[in-house]
Amino acid sequence: MLINVGFNGLETSLGELDHILLDAGFVRWAWDYEHATYDYKLEDRATKATFYLRVQAHVVKGDSLDHDTILKLEEPYIGKHLFPHGIDYQAVVPSSISEAAKKKLNSVKDKLK
Repeated sequence: MLINVGFNGLETSLGELDHILLDAGFVRWAWDYEHATYDYKLEDRATKATFYLRVQAHVVKGDSLDHDTILKLEEPYIGKHLFPHGIDYQAVVPSSISEAAKKKLNSVKDKLK
């Protein structure tokens, strides 16, 4: 499920993005010479299901992923964790989870400006 909060096309440095997202509780799981991926874990207490909010950014300027590399963000998306290590991006996301995700992302977006 795509979460449209206005991230698409925003540009920032890797250093700034790392600082803001890591402070917000995200973890940078994947990175290479072309992109970085950050995840935030959300748990639905009612169903005991785990969801992951994912933010991806792609390199637009810079040779490698150093602090000065400029990244362009995509709209975040959310998926339900499948045991042992899969994610279902087509799963129904409870409104409490999507609202918590939007709140988290809006907080991050405010800091990116």
